[in-house]
Amino acid sequence: MEAEDDSSGQMMVEGEIYSNGEGLETEQRPRPIINGEQLDIEAYASLYTGRTKIVRLLFIAERCGNVSMQLEALRMAYDELKKGENTDLYRQVVQKIDGRLGPNYGMDTAWADAVDRRAEQRKEKLENELNAYRTNLIKESIRMGYNDFGDFYYAHGALPEAFKNYVRTRDYCTTAKHIVHMCLNAILVSIEMGQFTHVTSYVNKAESNSEAVDSITGAKLKCAAALAHLEGKKYKLAARKFLEVVPELGNSYTEVIAPQDVATYGGLCALASFDRTELKSKVIDNINFRNFLELVPEVRELIQDFYTSRYASCLEYLGNLKNNLLLDIHLHDHVETLYGQIRNKALIQYTHPFVSVDLQMMANAFKTSISGLEKELEALITDNQIQARIDSHNKILYARHADQRNATFQRVLQTGDEFNRDVKAMLLRASLVKHDHAARLARRH
Repeated sequence: MEAEDDSSGQMMVEGEIYSNGEGLETEQRPRPIINGEQLDIEAYASLYTGRTKIVRLLFIAERCGNVSMQLEALRMAYDELKKGENTDLYRQVVQKIDGRLGPNYGMDTAWADAVDRRAEQRKEKLENELNAYRTNLIKESIRMGYNDFGDFYYAHGALPEAFKNYVRTRDYCTTAKHIVHMCLNAILVSIEMGQFTHVTSYVNKAESNSEAVDSITGAKLKCAAALAHLEGKKYKLAARKFLEVVPELGNSYTEVIAPQDVATYGGLCALASFDRTELKSKVIDNINFRNFLELVPEVRELIQDFYTSRYASCLEYLGNLKNNLLLDIHLHDHVETLYGQIRNKALIQYTHPFVSVDLQMMANAFKTSISGLEKELEALITDNQIQARIDSHNKILYARHADQRNATFQRVLQTGDEFNRDVKAMLLRASLVKHDHAARLARRH
């Protein structure tokens, strides 16, 4: 079965397009420049393997404003590409380096030409083998032939062709395990292309073959589903999926995501979308997720600070993490939204227990100015997220509580009406029993 190719397989990276692994086309639009001095690029890159490692390094090089870090990321990407077969991307990285790393990081034409020659020979061999398998109608051999073609195209950066060949194996799968393997391949390439509707579709297909899904495969599928929800800005659904990932995942899915990412993505999505009770039961008391949080102590601490109302400390941790998160290929588009939602929840949670709040004290707790805090509170009051009014002269926030006296009268009247109704019902029943009405009616029937 042919896969529908509803896009060119382009994955946006601020200011660049990673197009089928065949070219980086620069798009003319402004890019935010991030100061990533806190990021240890070597340690970060060591968390990943395969194509995602290279793409993440190039993403950092493109968005980071620190020239030495840009060159370090490009150097590591160059070294990684020399281990593989994607000569098109290699040539573009050489062009980006532009001689700034010395002669050892220039264009190795002999290597690139040799890889291209081997690729042509390999492709011809695969075509001949696949044609032979088709002639003999051996389903398992045809499936393996398409898989080999998918691997070949993926290694050379031709993602849409890789996707098509992986999906073509579906008609030749004879076991549930084969179907799950096909889905995992399709999911991997779809994530690389940024086609998250395909990701969701193939996650569902794989999960429907539950007998072939072990704990590690299940964890991979939950990670993929969570990334799709994150991309769609469905933060609560993303958080739930990340929180379901079991520690057995370990480093088995580093071609897509590191266990540290599970903690960071899941923790931030949960803070932004869960209420206090959910945060306690599904995050803090979640033994499995705690294993991931131990890998990223800053995220663990900021979640704990948020729950225990230590907002200044929580926001400080968030501030320290922000630049690094803006250099993350999956999270960068969501950082401002998630941070805004987390801050709003903190403001709401802070004001909730009190009848009145001193804005000066609240501003100190949130490390902000009174005027800035007033604007934030005004927006939340207007949006009906906080029931309160602001005394701008005295800098006090007063909660709007319902009229307790009126509410008490209403409850008393309602209780009286219910009592009258119950008494009338009892009297009617007693009268029916007294006159034997129910018994005579039964005999008549």
